[in-house]
Amino acid sequence: MVELKNISTKAYVVESKGSPFVLRDVILDGVQPNEVLVEMKYTGLCHTDIVVQQGGMPIGSYPAVLGHEGVGIVRYLGSSVVDQSLSPGDIVLLSFHSCRRCRACTAGRCGSCPHMTETNFIKTAREGGRSPISLPDGTPVHGQFFGQSSLSKLAVVAETSVVRVQSAVQPADLPFLAPLGCGYLTGAGTVFNVLKPERHDKVVVLGMGAVGLAALMAARALGAETVVGVDMVDSKLELASTLGATHTLNTKTVADLNAGIRRLCAGGADFIIDATGVPTLHGPAVKALAHEGTLAFVGVPPPTARLEIDTLDLLLSCKRLIGVIEGQADPHELIPRLVELYLGGNFPIDRVSKCYPAESLSQALEDMKSGTVVKPVLSWNSIN
Repeated sequence: MVELKNISTKAYVVESKGSPFVLRDVILDGVQPNEVLVEMKYTGLCHTDIVVQQGGMPIGSYPAVLGHEGVGIVRYLGSSVVDQSLSPGDIVLLSFHSCRRCRACTAGRCGSCPHMTETNFIKTAREGGRSPISLPDGTPVHGQFFGQSSLSKLAVVAETSVVRVQSAVQPADLPFLAPLGCGYLTGAGTVFNVLKPERHDKVVVLGMGAVGLAALMAARALGAETVVGVDMVDSKLELASTLGATHTLNTKTVADLNAGIRRLCAGGADFIIDATGVPTLHGPAVKALAHEGTLAFVGVPPPTARLEIDTLDLLLSCKRLIGVIEGQADPHELIPRLVELYLGGNFPIDRVSKCYPAESLSQALEDMKSGTVVKPVLSWNSIN
């Protein structure tokens, strides 16, 4: 099979740390044998994209093409792609890259792969780490962010980042499914794979963004009878109530988060999921845990954040603090499960996102920043 080379497309390029996303012509240098060329239909915007764009998380170099919640159509398969079920024309969801060989990956905990930072942020999934993207003048552009760089009309994607979508999915479903690759997978995976609450467990979720709402819906899908949504925006708390929260708590209306949680959860919470990364919430959250309770960190805190806790309370109460990356999930296992839940009406992500034309990325980002939209999704249908 002859590999494709020198493919021209449009992509959002971040020129340097703190520079805006600019839609530009780029060149894809070719599809290697273990890669897939995907025509993007929709791309979810994730907080991580913004943090990297602003320089708050590491990236191999600038300029760069970000984006890591893509859904699209297979246009070309590399000659050595292992998944024989993939064919041109298939609809695929894109997720993070992992080595698939280490102890964590082989145990199905791909989000705990020790190579996550290296191959999703610093380098690419390719041998040698060379990016497949450049500007028309030959300037290299860092690509394959999370194995994909899906803020692009066309993307050369690592095969391991590609998950084939069930045939029951309809075209109208696709904009809702794009964020399954990261945001929803992270929240739901933390619940399904790590915490695994049972019926009588009391679950509290801090932050009603996409990750927090996914965790909330997953807890309800597992049958947890007490699920508390916490945020400072009333509209998000109202949405949480419609998605299954049994109680909500606005941090602006309580003087003490610990006391507020304990009023709703007698004896404290069995599980608290922090999807905010806000350091001032962490100390009170630890205090609000029940005996043998667990606090799971999934939000990205500032680099200088420090956790102030009562270590004696932590020890005597047998409380646990854990960090969870990408829900400790294998996307090839969890994404199909989440799609099935969505199709069955038990994971109503169609009520969380809003779709924008790809040209309206700036407006989508502004709406996400202001809190008027939980999960913005870009449509590439108008980009040639």
